[in-house]
Amino acid sequence: MTDLKDILHHDEEMNQEELLRYLEGNATPEERFAIEKQMADSDFVNDAVEGLQHFQDKKKLQQYAAQLNIQLRKQTVKEKKRKLKRAIKDQNWVLISIVTILLLCVLAYQIIRMFYSER
Repeated sequence: MTDLKDILHHDEEMNQEELLRYLEGNATPEERFAIEKQMADSDFVNDAVEGLQHFQDKKKLQQYAAQLNIQLRKQTVKEKKRKLKRAIKDQNWVLISIVTILLLCVLAYQIIRMFYSER
């Protein structure tokens, strides 16, 4: 989901306008059939439509969707920042571990070399 313009996946045929028309009862029979088919195929779509049907004021659905989209964008931006910080922190420990292991290997090599050179 690289383009976060709305909460519905773009690979699905249904968009926000069709969904709102369906909920208001203004959808064409073809749109109604397509939406009901998607509801049967997808638990996510089914739950979304059932949840939206419980709203009393259908006019506010557009506002709710806009609020959800804003929250989704904020949350994904925060998540990306957190993952980037975590990746940088993890890399520091990896580098420190590699340097420590290499130093221990060099030290072990020097000790073994000194031990055999004394004999």
